[in-house]
Amino acid sequence: MIGYNFSKFIPQNNENRNFEQLFELFKELLLYTAGDYAEALDWMNELDRKHKITDNSYGMGNFVEDLKSQGYIDDNKGDGNFEITPKTEQTIRKDSLDQIFGKLKKSQLGNHKTRFSGNGDEVQPETRAFEFGDSIDLISATESIKNAQISSGIHQLQLSEKDLVVHEREYKSQTSTVLLIDISHSMILYGEDRITPAKRVAMALAELIKTKYPKDTLDIVTFGDDAQQISIKDLPYLKVGPFHTNTVAGLELAMELLRKRKNANKQIFMITDGKPSCLKQPGGYYKNSFGLDRYIVNKTLNVAAACRRVGIGITTFMIAKDPFLQQFVEEFTETNQGKAFYTSLQGLGEYIFHDFEMNKRRKSK
Repeated sequence: MIGYNFSKFIPQNNENRNFEQLFELFKELLLYTAGDYAEALDWMNELDRKHKITDNSYGMGNFVEDLKSQGYIDDNKGDGNFEITPKTEQTIRKDSLDQIFGKLKKSQLGNHKTRFSGNGDEVQPETRAFEFGDSIDLISATESIKNAQISSGIHQLQLSEKDLVVHEREYKSQTSTVLLIDISHSMILYGEDRITPAKRVAMALAELIKTKYPKDTLDIVTFGDDAQQISIKDLPYLKVGPFHTNTVAGLELAMELLRKRKNANKQIFMITDGKPSCLKQPGGYYKNSFGLDRYIVNKTLNVAAACRRVGIGITTFMIAKDPFLQQFVEEFTETNQGKAFYTSLQGLGEYIFHDFEMNKRRKSK
């Protein structure tokens, strides 16, 4: 039958629509205020006064009540000062993932199978000659004894190393990643906020790994005068300090974390906009903010070489375009035999996502 079917019109709940619109703005402000609920709300009130973002039917008071009732803020200390909850932190991470990587369905396996054989945990029927370093439990006893019979005869059976064969294992590109974030003072200098895009990328990458690659690992390290590991839930609260750039400390802590990981593939992603300008020594700090201090640079290159020797590739995402800094990054990258990207703040997330996905498909050396 040709025609139209009509149904009863049910108007959308205006309060729900208003809450969602304000909530999007609220989450964005939380990133810029390092998770400070009170400051973010102050900014929203200021915007409301200037641009009338609320109306008589739904005001800022209604919005705050909805935040409380839906579990996005909570008075944990009982002093009347509200803080954002883990639910809000997770929501911000998911939003970052959607903005940068698109919507992804959760994987139940997270094994990233490839067509290559190599380091993995599933034994295949194919065999190859034994090589130094192969695990003994992969030796095929039947095929090895058969080779020994062919080479030495049944009556004088002698099994030598050249007779040994091992089963191949299916290569799985499970990866352990350390994301290094520069929190030196230069990340907010010259009127440009560089830390917020870095935080957004870190949260998106964390949510990507949790949802699509649950068997991968991600550790996050910040470095200024010193380096420290932070948890994923701490990312919205990350701030830039009055720090120099101790790249050596960041890389050393990243190596220490990766040594504890069992995945065969290990990598470091480093987001920075400045030159190494600080080292921690037994007598205190050695600092030089003017130019590329050769003593600091050489120490940094030594750590890059150490990473290369243990098979840890470093990908540097440089969000500054000074020629002398690019020259340092090129020298650093050549020493590690890693990769470097010179990117704007807007393209940072896409670069990191692309490189992470490409590394999932590469053959392990």
